[in-house]
Amino acid sequence: MDPRPRFAAKLCLDLAGAGVSVGPSKMKICCIGAGYVGGPTMAMMALKAPKIEVYVVDMNAARIAAWKSDILPIYEPGLDEIVRQTRGKNLFFSTDVVGAIRDADVIFVAVNTPTKTYGVGAGRAADMRYIELVARTIAEHANGPKIIVEKSTIPVKTAETIKTILAANSGAHKFEVLSNPEFLAEGTAIADLTEPDRVLIGGERTPTGEAAIQVLADIYAHWVPRERIITTNLWSSELSKLVANAFLAQRISSINSISALCEATGADVDEVANAIGKDSRIGSKFLKASVGFGGSCFQKDILNLVYLCESFGLPEVAAYWEGVVKMNDWQKHRFAARIVRSLFNSVAGKKIAVLGFAFKKDTNDTRESPAISVCRDLIAEQAHVVIYDPKVPAEEIRAEVLGNESDGARLTIVQTAYEAAADAHAVAVVTEWDEFKHLDYSRVFEAMKQPAFIFDGRNILDLPKLKQIGFRVSGIGKC
Repeated sequence: MDPRPRFAAKLCLDLAGAGVSVGPSKMKICCIGAGYVGGPTMAMMALKAPKIEVYVVDMNAARIAAWKSDILPIYEPGLDEIVRQTRGKNLFFSTDVVGAIRDADVIFVAVNTPTKTYGVGAGRAADMRYIELVARTIAEHANGPKIIVEKSTIPVKTAETIKTILAANSGAHKFEVLSNPEFLAEGTAIADLTEPDRVLIGGERTPTGEAAIQVLADIYAHWVPRERIITTNLWSSELSKLVANAFLAQRISSINSISALCEATGADVDEVANAIGKDSRIGSKFLKASVGFGGSCFQKDILNLVYLCESFGLPEVAAYWEGVVKMNDWQKHRFAARIVRSLFNSVAGKKIAVLGFAFKKDTNDTRESPAISVCRDLIAEQAHVVIYDPKVPAEEIRAEVLGNESDGARLTIVQTAYEAAADAHAVAVVTEWDEFKHLDYSRVFEAMKQPAFIFDGRNILDLPKLKQIGFRVSGIGKC
């Protein structure tokens, strides 16, 4: 199935003076941005639509080199195999952004949109400088009509900004801007891409807008059932991404707030979550209490939603969603405070082993990881923090914890969990890596200072068994 000729024909009919000549060549797609969204998404697209040429481009030469190597820049189960199958066949990685823009029929935009750290909206609004830069680059170098697809997480009405920039700088060329937000969960991205709950495509309800929507829907239809491809207007699609992440984060903060009450009353948060999750109106997903949520999306998107509500004069709505972030921050600090309190109200000079640094298992992403806050709080209490994570590089851990501070005397990164636990006063499980469930905890106990403490920030360990070994144990929402 090659949707390109159909789209070109419709553009010829619907856009005065847009004259398009296609010929028999394959459809070409480019994605600007080779990060956690662009890389896996385009790899899956190349795998499932082998007649389409897919180019992933980025100005970061080191990142592109990594995508071309045997060690990819991101860790995601199953991603290596897909890249090996498609790379050099119909999946290509390059720093030639301009060339890819000129050759592509469809351009995905998957650049970073971090939270602003300066000026109006600092700490809440999305920093849109990279989106604007991409729009101006497309306008400058496009050599014909293009479909522009927003893949980055963005504020509502961003498509209007992109269209304005394109119209003011591209001369006679015509563009259609679509919203196609990603709903991937890191660690399960390949499964999410293979069998998505839904693919959401937003566009303008005009003849050319509908034609562009159909082109993108046809691409996904190579492997996604049509009934799972949802189409909306642009603004509904852009807002749906923020709202989806806000609702998911809200559930985590809700159960985490109850975990504190469980600890105070003697209830077990897992039993409470199981009981309420059996209610079909509530459901069981995202009711796992933990040290807190992290990652690149949840906090950023909620803060973006807060800023959006404030901008539209809805302070009560903004305060409601801001509470989700505040609860998450409190949970991280509460976990560290519980460690200090349990170790006789002082961790000064004591070795604390932190197992896991990625924000969740099966990823090497550390953005907004709860481990950052926990480690900083413990170091502030003058503990000696020793960290082990199976996938996160030591230099990245050090940079996240210490920031611009040069004194790293209280921080050590090691190569195994057993090395981290040796002579430690306490072990804190902060990431739910499967290997932490299967450690020889008798060996861990024997190597630790006594009394030996374990703090399970993910509720993945067999606490009764650990008690039998001799540990003093604490779980989230468990007394």
